[in-house]
Amino acid sequence: MNNFDTNLFLALNGDGGNLLDWLMQLISGRATWIPLYLLIVWLVLRRNGWKYALWMVAFVALGIVLCDQTCNLLKDGVRFLRPTHTAALEGLVHTVDGYRGGLYGTASAHAGNSLVVLLISTAALNKRTYIICMVVWLAAVSYSRIYLGVHFPSQILLGLILGTIYGLSLKAIFKHLAARKGWSETSS
Repeated sequence: MNNFDTNLFLALNGDGGNLLDWLMQLISGRATWIPLYLLIVWLVLRRNGWKYALWMVAFVALGIVLCDQTCNLLKDGVRFLRPTHTAALEGLVHTVDGYRGGLYGTASAHAGNSLVVLLISTAALNKRTYIICMVVWLAAVSYSRIYLGVHFPSQILLGLILGTIYGLSLKAIFKHLAARKGWSETSS
């Protein structure tokens, strides 16, 4: 833990009141993501057909599994404490409803997984409005983890790095597969 990371965390983690507490819990809750993911699948299905959509879902799922498991391996192997479990920050970390997360939070799976979805889905939905909305979603999810006190900014950054590696790699493979199969924006 370095001073810059800690100071940035403390500057970003604060009590924003009941409404912001509720909103950050909502954004961070994985069940909240289901409607977003269903909307993405529907948009891809409508635009690219069922084969393309099915394969894209498979690649996104693979990316999430890879990113999530890598984050878990890092949490178990590196064991970098979450802010809520860091003794030097006791009494300084704003938490919501007593939520503290697990003991270790080396890399943020929330941030990484969100970036995987963004990167792979842009193979089909590469429109400026979609990308802006997804970047806002990614920023909100990432910030929610700091707001809730369960990740330092460096842990968010590490999750984003992992999400970038898996997301871009799988997107390239997916696009190659789609081109080889002859799927286009009008195929079904």
